[in-house]
Amino acid sequence: MGYSIAFISLGCDKNRVNCEQMAALVQDAGHFVVDEPEGADLCVINTCGFIDAAKEEAIANILEMAALKEQGLLKKILVTGCLSQRYREEIKEELPEVDGLLGTGSYTDIVAAVEEVMSEGRPEYFGDINNTFEDGDRMISTNSWTAYLKIAEGCSNRCAFCAIPSIRGKYRSRSMESILAEARVLADEGVQELILIAQDVSRYGKERYGRYMLPQLLTELCKLDFHWIRLHYLYPDAITDELIDVMAREKKIVNYVDIPIQHVSDRILTAMCRRGTKAQITELFHTLRRRLPGVVIRTSLICGLPGESEEEFDELCRFLREERLERAGVFQFSPEEGTPAATMPDQIPAETAQRRVELLTDLQSRVMDDWNEAHLGQVVEVLCEGFDENMGCWAGRTYADSPGIDGTVYFTAAGEVPAGTFVPVLLTGTEDGELLGEIDQWEDTL
Repeated sequence: MGYSIAFISLGCDKNRVNCEQMAALVQDAGHFVVDEPEGADLCVINTCGFIDAAKEEAIANILEMAALKEQGLLKKILVTGCLSQRYREEIKEELPEVDGLLGTGSYTDIVAAVEEVMSEGRPEYFGDINNTFEDGDRMISTNSWTAYLKIAEGCSNRCAFCAIPSIRGKYRSRSMESILAEARVLADEGVQELILIAQDVSRYGKERYGRYMLPQLLTELCKLDFHWIRLHYLYPDAITDELIDVMAREKKIVNYVDIPIQHVSDRILTAMCRRGTKAQITELFHTLRRRLPGVVIRTSLICGLPGESEEEFDELCRFLREERLERAGVFQFSPEEGTPAATMPDQIPAETAQRRVELLTDLQSRVMDDWNEAHLGQVVEVLCEGFDENMGCWAGRTYADSPGIDGTVYFTAAGEVPAGTFVPVLLTGTEDGELLGEIDQWEDTL
């Protein structure tokens, strides 16, 4: 008997890929994947449990599904992913509405869990978190022109503030053969923008092949029929000259690098257990700007690590003013259970950390506004993602904008612009931090 199953994927795009794999597995087993949980037999909530905000979002979704269940509009709830891996006993004790749990090492047990929970069992599958699911189908949940390709699982960096290694296991690269096989399927299906993801794509292959293999992987991927290839995330200490050479040579690889540096104070970097120094980070950024014309650098920053002084925070602010990074996500330190940073002395008051986040966010918004203004009058390539009813015009992204985290270009056109089409747009203005423009000498040839 086939059951109707809705999936809710929370958190990062690595989580999204796991959800797509589970959806394909249950469909192959004869079940039906539906868009909405209301009226479904089962809702699978694939959770994030990385920081407090993610945990709160996961719990809110569980409670929302519990309300549907109480109203008779949903039969069962299955919770998977990072929250269930990290808080197995707490979920069982405090959220009795949940009917079953899968840990991060048990995504491939989804079919057995579905059958057990629908037979009034209470499945709990918690396999080895160092398992890797290399092959198999995915039910792509993004639009038809963009897809994520996970090239590694887990993380071995052991940053002092991060619980991911204990939730997701050690870093383990997929085989190049399995990655390329999956990429060929995506290319054949018409994907135009391929986004490589892992906790650290720059380390791809090191533990498996004995050396960094991302340059070789990229060279092979560029032979396939993709228009853009984007990289998330590159750690600064593993960006080699060979990798930069490939990025400079291969035009399909967009000049957009997401490099989470977290801070620039050498003392804070050491406390975070991060490799490298401020001088090395600065030199890397200068090298990238020299070798990759027009490169857009995105980073992640943490404010309020225990012991962060006002002087060290000011050093971070000065760095952003001087280096003028085009994109930055700023986060407040979250003391995660089981991490060294959670028990460090000199914890920063939450209101102080929040003030620093706000100051840094304001500084960065001015940098981004200046970047937008500097590009007015230019014609840029935009990937159209459809018509925006609120703005009354078309919407899309340039190479400088990764989906879901960066900006949007809103543009006018004389006629229809098919979603998934690359078009030349003349940038004419800005509004609320976004770019405005108009189609420049383009004809739809489809």
